[in-house]
Formats: sequence, structure tokens, C-alpha cells
Amino acid sequence: MPDGQVLELAGLTKRFGSVSAVDDLSARIEPGQVTGFLGPNGAGKTTSLRMLLGLVRPTSGTATIGGKNFSELSSPLQTVGAALEASSFHPGRSAANHLKVYARAAGLPTSRIDEVLGLVGLADVAGRRVGGFSLGMRQRLGLATALLGDPGVVVLDEPSNGLDPEGIRWMRSLLRHLAEEGRTVLISSHLLAEVQQTVDALLIISRGRLVFQGGIEDLADPDEFATVVDSPDRAALSRVLDERGIDYQLLRNGFTIRHHDPVEIGGLAAGAGIALSNLQSKGASLEDIFLELVSGVRVHESAGAVPAVEPVPDAEPPTPLTGLDAFPAPTGEPAPAVSHDALSAEAPTAHDDTRPSTALVAVLTPPRTLRTEAEAPEAGPRPSYAVASTGVIDIVAIAGSDGQAAGPPASQPDGQPAEQPAAQEVQR
Repeated sequence: MPDGQVLELAGLTKRFGSVSAVDDLSARIEPGQVTGFLGPNGAGKTTSLRMLLGLVRPTSGTATIGGKNFSELSSPLQTVGAALEASSFHPGRSAANHLKVYARAAGLPTSRIDEVLGLVGLADVAGRRVGGFSLGMRQRLGLATALLGDPGVVVLDEPSNGLDPEGIRWMRSLLRHLAEEGRTVLISSHLLAEVQQTVDALLIISRGRLVFQGGIEDLADPDEFATVVDSPDRAALSRVLDERGIDYQLLRNGFTIRHHDPVEIGGLAAGAGIALSNLQSKGASLEDIFLELVSGVRVHESAGAVPAVEPVPDAEPPTPLTGLDAFPAPTGEPAPAVSHDALSAEAPTAHDDTRPSTALVAVLTPPRTLRTEAEAPEAGPRPSYAVASTGVIDIVAIAGSDGQAAGPPASQPDGQPAEQPAAQEVQR
């Protein structure tokens, strides 16, 4: 039986120009369990797997398999089996011939081909060309290629993509069986519900950075979960809870109890002979926690220290306005500059008087300018604005110096009175 190897990522970083696909990623994947590799699109999952398999050279950091880089493995296909894409097949080759190419390249016996084809359910189509395979059949062939060397490490990218419900169940049981044999199984997926039923541990990244690593049970704090219990005889159930000093909240769907798991509550009800109609643990779903982690709303301690945000230099504070700045200076000569320090220096020092000081407030009367006759506007009609009853704003001419009113505005039909002049405007 092959031995599983520890996969370790240490400070793994990959930059494509100015884009950081993976940024200082450190994680450890243990053998004997199925580890789910989660993250939104563009988070860096596939790039991380490619660096682990030696397909992409990291900018910095290391990705090792059993303490060695992939290029240092003496028998790679017998050590690591990987399937990153379901389209890396020659469409003119049959499924059996596709596996034969890999077997000869790795020095494996051809008898292994029939074994893995039977394992993945493709024994009946071994002679068919891959170009006629469906997406689900291609996924199975990719898995057969990964298992051809009977490796101790299995790395799969979206293994359930394209599978029907029966195929998804089959894939789940196969991955569990491989982990029980002691192999290291690492899968990436977007199907959170399926991941929750398959994996033992999770590795979640966002924007190329680790946001969570651990078991599914470690995702949320136990205090976030509550036990919901109900019974046809609620009075009897409430008496048992009161006797044990257990706090509860009675809602429409039953009793909500915190800090006590369903096993404990169910045991109390069974000991008192109370039949239960509902007993469950209720809390945040994997989907809710995942979205909070990748968006930064939730921060888990397994992600390590959160990178400090570089401080933005403070902008120069605006100069406070005083009473002297509120009005323009006379046009004769510029107003003298009044500094805040100067005003502060003139302010009397208050010792025992607790009343607020008004020394910094200078109240000036704005200068009034008298309009001379030379500056008076020319006599004659001037345009004004009036609002009609329909809400339309029209320009109305005011009566000129000869006392004759101008004609009706263009917007008024003949025979109808014009809107009132500006002196009698109707305000909104």
C-alpha cells in the first residue's frame, strides 16, 4: 500500500507582472484525510497546485511533497497523481491508448490500465475515442490517469465537475476510500455542499492569501451554534430544563438552547421519558462562513497575522475659518493676514473662569456698498422668471419705462393672459 506524503507550502508567492496570483501562502496538508482547497474564482488555487506539481516556477517560497520539490522525485507518477484539467487528451486516441502512453513513459505494467479503467467505471468504453466522451467521462479518465501509478498523493482540480448525481456520490466514496488507505488527497472545488460531505480538513484562500486552515468543525466558534429542541409536551420539557438550570428561549419552532449540544439535551429528554419531535444543532452554514472569510468580514486565527495596512500620510488640515475670514476685505487695500497663533496670543488666559472664551471669534459687520446713479442699471424692460400653474418656468418681460407692458411670452397662446411679472411671481 502506498504511503501518503505531507504537502507543505512555505511562503509560496507567484507574481505575473504586477499581479500577485499567490501571496506568501503557507499551509500543510496531512496524509490520511481528504483536504478541500477552496477559494473564489481567481483566488490562486490552480496556480498554487501548478507550483506544487512543478508546472509553474514560484517567484519565492517553496512547495514540497514529502520534503522534496516535484522535480526531485525519483518516480513522480508513482508518488503523485494529479488531474488539473479534463481536456488534456488527444481526441483521436482511445481511453486505453491514452493510458498506455503514460504507462510506457513511467515504466508501469500495462496490466494496470484495465485495473484503473474498471476502478473509474470506464471499462466498457476503453476502446472508444476520447473525442466522443462527455465531460463526466473525461473527468473519470483524468482520475484514471492520476491513479495509474498507484500514488500515495492524489491532487484533483474540480473532480466533481460534469458528473451526474450518481457520479458525484461515487467520487465522494472513492476519495474517502483513498484517504482511509493512508493517502494524501487534496481537491479543489466550488461545490460547498459537496465539500462539506466529503472533506476532513479545509484550506481556504482569498486573493492569493490564506484565510483559513483546519477542520470543518473549527470554522465557527461553538458559541455561534445553538441547539433547537421541541416536543409535543412542551410543558414537561420546560420543567426538565428549569430543574437543570438550563437557560432557553421558546420560539415558534421550539426551544433554543445555547452552550449545550444536542447529545446532552437529547439525553435529558430521554431520561425524563419525554418524546422529542425535533432536535438539531443550528448555526451558520459553510456557505455563510466561506463568504465572510473570503470577503474579510470574518478573520480566523489559523490565517496567521493579518498584514498591517500601510498608514496613509495625513493630509494637511484645512485652515480654520474665523470671523475675519467670513467677509471680503475692502477693495481699497488687501486685508491683513490674521494667523491662528496671533489670535490665540491675544486671547486672555482663563484661570478660574470656566466660561468659554470668545477671544477667537471676531464678529464684523460686512461692508455695505451704496450704488451710485452711474452704476444703476439702464432703464427699460428686464427679463424675469415666472412659474405657470403647470409648473413650466417662462421668461417674462417687465413693463418698460414708458409704462407699456411687453407682449405675451412665446409660450402663452393668443388670447390668454401672460403670467404675473416678477413682482407678483408665484413662489413654489
